[in-house]
Order: sequence, then C-alpha cells, then structure tokens
Amino acid sequence: MDATFIVERINDLFNIKNKDIYSRESGLTYQADRKVKKVGYCVNLTLETIEEARIHGVDMLVTHHDAWDEIFGLKEACIEKLAEYGISHYYNHLPLDDCDFGTNDSLLKELNLEIVKRTHELEGLYTGRVAESGEEIEFNELVNRMVNLLEEPVRYWRFNDKKVKRVGLVCGNGAPTDCLKEAVENECDVYITGECNLSTIQYAQFKRINLIVGSHTFIELFGIESLALKLNENIKELEVVRLNEGHY
Repeated sequence: MDATFIVERINDLFNIKNKDIYSRESGLTYQADRKVKKVGYCVNLTLETIEEARIHGVDMLVTHHDAWDEIFGLKEACIEKLAEYGISHYYNHLPLDDCDFGTNDSLLKELNLEIVKRTHELEGLYTGRVAESGEEIEFNELVNRMVNLLEEPVRYWRFNDKKVKRVGLVCGNGAPTDCLKEAVENECDVYITGECNLSTIQYAQFKRINLIVGSHTFIELFGIESLALKLNENIKELEVVRLNEGHY
C-alpha cells in the first residue's frame, strides 16, 4: 500500500463537513516513492522526529502538527530530510482537535472526565471541551492525574478553594484570554491547556479560576495516538510505532 491509500483510510475516520477546511488543516506534505508497511506517530514534525522515524525504519510519519510556518525555514528543511530518507509525511491538525477520538476527547477520557459540551468553535470545528467529574475532586488530585498521565511536571495555579466538578479544556495553545474567557463563562472550576503567558495567569487570577498547563506536545499526544491505533485496527498488516520527542 502507498501513502495515498493510508490517507484515504484516515479520511474515512472523520465526519468531513467542510472539505476546504479539512484539506487546509490536514494532508500529505511529502509522498515518498515507497510502499508503507510501518507508520510512526508523534505530535510534531521536526528534524528530530524525522530522525527518530529513520531510526525506527518508518515508511510514513503521521503527526498532529505540520512544521510551523513561524519557525522560519523548518518546513523546507523537513521536506528535504523526508526526501533524503524516503519517508512520507501526513498531518492532521484542527480536525483531530474537533473529532470524538481526537486530542481533547482522548485526554478527557484518560482523566476519567465526562464531556458535557463542545466549545471554542473555529471555522465550524470545536477545539475545546467542557467536562465534569462524576464526583467532586480535590484540585491537587487533578494536578497529580495530569502529572502521572503526561509523565512530566505541569504548571498549576490555585486561585480558588473549591473542589473540582467542572473542567474547561483546550488542548494545544489555549493561552489567549478569549479561550480562558469561554471556560469562565461555562462556570468551570479549572481550565487546562498546553500553553500560557502572563495574561493567561493574570486573567485566571482575576476570575478566580484554577489553571493547569501541560506541555503543548504531551497534552496532545493521546489524540494522535488514538488516530494511529484506529488506523492500525483498520489495516491489520500495518505496523504502528510511537516515536519519542522532547517535552515542549
């Protein structure tokens, strides 16, 4: 099978409502002239993850993020390296944030929280969630769940003394205060995301909402892993492997 066949099977997993947005936010960035027997997955496309793919004998790399345009020259360097190694690359960004097996839903499932609302709409896709715990839990317990799940330290700020019942989540970059504002308006006790800045922290303090911030990479790992495992279920002869990447 070739990379195009793999992409077709991935597309079958999604309820594509807007083909223009879907094609703009996902797809092949490089297709090698090589049959695909082994897929490697991770969150980011970088020179380092391409090297990991080569080490693991991967024919196709599947990521959540494409190389970021604002990292000037990285995308061109990645394409050059993919071509050198003969490795195809596919990414799926906003559709994976939106879907019911993607970044947000997969993380909440791991945290044992039940989704009650899809939030943070962007071009018809929902990049956030509101979820609830079956019973109220201590804030520190939720922090510990995050640490154990992500296998890395998380940053956290406690701005109220309430137990946690209702959680707002934006996997990835939910640092803008308008993202936090939506969690506040949904009466969340805590807001979880993968990026923050000074205004995020100060707005959380101002609104007395607790804040947990993991790394952008590892907070989104479970979504791309879910996609890879679904692909593996649908194509039994395909080998799938997780690739290591840095905590950032």
